[in-house]
Amino acid sequence: MTIFSTNIGGAARLTQWGVIRAQGEEAAKFLHGQLTQDFALLGLYEARLAGFCSAKGRLLATLIGWKTSESEVLLALPAELLPAVLKRLSMFVMRAKCKLSDASAEIGLWGLSGAEAQAWLGEAAPAQRWACADIAGARVIRLPGLASQARFLLAQDAQAAAPALPVISEADWHWLELLSGQPWVLSATSEQFVPQMLNLELLGGVNFQKGCYPGQEVVARMQYRGTLKRRTFLFETEAGLGLEVLPGQEIFHSEDPGQPAGLVANVATKDGRALLLAETKIAALASGSLHLGSIDGHLLRPVALPYELTEPQ
Repeated sequence: MTIFSTNIGGAARLTQWGVIRAQGEEAAKFLHGQLTQDFALLGLYEARLAGFCSAKGRLLATLIGWKTSESEVLLALPAELLPAVLKRLSMFVMRAKCKLSDASAEIGLWGLSGAEAQAWLGEAAPAQRWACADIAGARVIRLPGLASQARFLLAQDAQAAAPALPVISEADWHWLELLSGQPWVLSATSEQFVPQMLNLELLGGVNFQKGCYPGQEVVARMQYRGTLKRRTFLFETEAGLGLEVLPGQEIFHSEDPGQPAGLVANVATKDGRALLLAETKIAALASGSLHLGSIDGHLLRPVALPYELTEPQ
């Protein structure tokens, strides 16, 4: 069994992430009608993982949302997607009492991990995933993680001092993120996946009881009437030796080399290894082998996810 480095404790400044501010008395109501999660009932000390879909049910972005007050919701997402998401969301505001803006320059995001972070947060550390708490004027959110490695998102004033924790790199944070099985839509994969293909509903990112949002019929049909043939799995391969693994790269199966069997969603490298979260045909895991880029590419070895891949009900 492959052993991966998980003893990574400290704080990483998440420079590749940005923040959208939704402000106004109908901010939560507006987002409720656009995203896959329930924002109408969002409490002040809850966060939501959510997807923003096209009319065809394809994910344009994945993001984390939380309230700072009854009239303000913040959305954290990869910075490379922020301009396009902000522009598209703004098209639907219309007469809603909600103003959208880019708050990335005002709010700094930090990833906190390990026993060091748990001790620094102390009693303020949220116990359940997607729960929130306040600490010294900042908001901390418990993220999905490994059983032995707690992870938190800290949102604070961009000018505030860094958390009093050991500094870890953004690459180390991303490594833990992949081991936690948390995929994110990026520019290279926007509109490639329906939420279930990225395991979004298993991570608490889809509410099937809420009302309409763009693509809702497609997502619901996949959940209740369709047969899900693709999921996101975790793989490892050797890094280095000129190997460049990128989001959006295709994966091929040894028993069907003529067409792609999947697509890389996210990548992290550490200590000569590469971890990949990749959307793949479920049947391709039953036999044969998966390879990166072509049938002659690097062999991908499956790694267990920290959650069970259940079928839609």
